[in-house]
Amino acid sequence: MKKTSTRLADGRELIYYDLRDDTVRDAVDRRPLERTVTSSEVRHDVLLGDEVAIASHRQGRTYHPPADQCPLCPSEGDRLSEIPDSSYDVVVFENRFPSLAGDSGRCEVVCFTSDHNASFADLSEEQARLVLEAWTDRTSELSSLPSVQQVFCFENRGAEIGVTLGHPHGQIYAYPFTTPRTALMLRSAAAHKEATGGQNLFDAVLERELADQRVVLESEHWLAFVPYAAHWPYEVHLYPKRRVPDLLALDEEARSEFPQVYLELLRRFDRIFGDSEPPTPYIAAWHQAPFGQLEDFEGVVREDFALHLELFTIRRTSGKLKFLAGSESGMNVFINDVPPERAAERLREVASR
Repeated sequence: MKKTSTRLADGRELIYYDLRDDTVRDAVDRRPLERTVTSSEVRHDVLLGDEVAIASHRQGRTYHPPADQCPLCPSEGDRLSEIPDSSYDVVVFENRFPSLAGDSGRCEVVCFTSDHNASFADLSEEQARLVLEAWTDRTSELSSLPSVQQVFCFENRGAEIGVTLGHPHGQIYAYPFTTPRTALMLRSAAAHKEATGGQNLFDAVLERELADQRVVLESEHWLAFVPYAAHWPYEVHLYPKRRVPDLLALDEEARSEFPQVYLELLRRFDRIFGDSEPPTPYIAAWHQAPFGQLEDFEGVVREDFALHLELFTIRRTSGKLKFLAGSESGMNVFINDVPPERAAERLREVASR
């Protein structure tokens, strides 16, 4: 992998990740852009104990442009985009309309491929490995920023999810706090450790899933399963079998095997509802241990957390979506229409042929 860092016309950082070591990246951003002005602010909710990002400047962000005006495609002739070069393998750049900025964190965009009409599932294993290396590198760089406590790499796919740009891409959020979902996991891990005399909760979860009916895919170094209490109609959790707290700690064997396993999962997701259905909308989210101190979670250290990816869709059946209505949005109590055992069975049925 070759990494080349440069700057866009308004001062934002852009990084090329290339498969070839001899690739030269010297294209200049020719757009007449002024410096980006953001007004991101993190406010604390004293009732719920969590944080809310206020980012009014995002109202003006790009919204469903035609394909020939996509800002994530390479620049070509007089059509200038966020990527100055005429081609790329993987690109990461600072979001022009970030939810978090300055002392409130940082937001980045990850372009998986220059092919506008592709998806992550269309990538080769070599390309998918390059994306993994980019995620890992950005996790390392962002975690070193003084204000950052947690790094979150994720992909939203599909208009139903709320994606405003059709080009295959993901995002990375660097939070100045530990996110509420991670805090819940850490509290559960702390309680389990105390109740069992030091046993690890994530290890116990994997042991239970291996013995049950919800395993979707298993390889030498990875395990994919539908969780016992899945919140979403089709939801898969992907864990490395050797527990590590973050992407930085993955060993070479797990890294090498990841592309094959993950691409297979994504391709199965696209076959859940049959070939006649549009591509399955999904969210793919990496969960990593916070990089800050864990004094709020007594008895737990970073190494107790287990890196894992959660992949889920809001489509519950052909032509129908799972909406977060009263119980889910009002009380955070999920109601799942698809039994997890049936979801796992379906995902095994649609294995690559």
